[in-house]
Amino acid sequence: MVAIKNHEADRFIASRAAHVYLYLVHGNDAGLISERSRLLLKNWAASDMQLIRMSGDDIASDPLLLIDEANSMGLFGGKRAIFITAGSKPFVGALESLVAAPPSDCLIVIEAGSLKKDHALRKLIERLREAAAIECYPDSARDLERLIDTEVRAAGLTIEQEARDALIEMLGGDRLTTRSELDKLILYAHGQAKITRQDVDLLVADASNLALDDAVNGAFGGDYRAVEETAQRYFATGGDGSVLLGAAIRHALILHRMCLEAESGANVENLPMKYGRFGPGAKLLAAQAKRWPSARVERAIATLADGVQKTRRSPALSESATVRALWGVAAAGSRR
Repeated sequence: MVAIKNHEADRFIASRAAHVYLYLVHGNDAGLISERSRLLLKNWAASDMQLIRMSGDDIASDPLLLIDEANSMGLFGGKRAIFITAGSKPFVGALESLVAAPPSDCLIVIEAGSLKKDHALRKLIERLREAAAIECYPDSARDLERLIDTEVRAAGLTIEQEARDALIEMLGGDRLTTRSELDKLILYAHGQAKITRQDVDLLVADASNLALDDAVNGAFGGDYRAVEETAQRYFATGGDGSVLLGAAIRHALILHRMCLEAESGANVENLPMKYGRFGPGAKLLAAQAKRWPSARVERAIATLADGVQKTRRSPALSESATVRALWGVAAAGSRR
């Protein structure tokens, strides 16, 4: 069984396991999924490599598509890489046919969202010696501290402890956002010896605003006023409803995992730090996990996802669809 835990993933990818040609990169940190998928492709890359992008839904409709692509020979030969974005339709049957007769010189990377342990895709990948399922969940405080120190050191800078602590509090929900904010901060600090707390407050404070903690925590706390006021400020500055609902979904996914652990007997107070939440935000999250049963969080995720679809189908109604979705969550959050 080759299931790579989140904290083992970077070391595993760097090891470039020669016998593995099939990867499943899954979890609820979209930025980290994207980063690790790119690293896998980069490790495999050659000057003559051909990259093919495919949809899991297309493969489910025609399983031979994957087999044909994996075994095709390029006009000039060379390695091939197939990048698959998993959709809503199962395509495990196509993968089973492929692994029964593995292709040569072909890397396959599948990107998926959060998958349960008994999901057919995970079960297939994890039982194969030539495959690996790589978890991608939000960075823990230790992960963030290591990432911050590595990036700052590479830029020839140092960082104050208070500034580092502030960054750990602000970042971590999405790896690409974290890197973007760090790059911006390091560029600003170019020419000085040390990154200070003042630098962080000036350059990165908007990262927490983008996450719209007030609106999200208001919704899951049953606070209609917080939802209304924050949404008004957000849209007044040109905010996108699907981005706001995306932040709420990411929060809900973490809350759901916490609720499941709490229902299995875990101490709720200790859970937020496991998911990279510290300080006041951790206390709010723990309080929500005490009030929300996991089944109700699942319904909230469905409500938010439906809201995202409505904002995309009808951009003119994006604001009202977003607020209605958050109100729906707030209604559930106000119940004991």
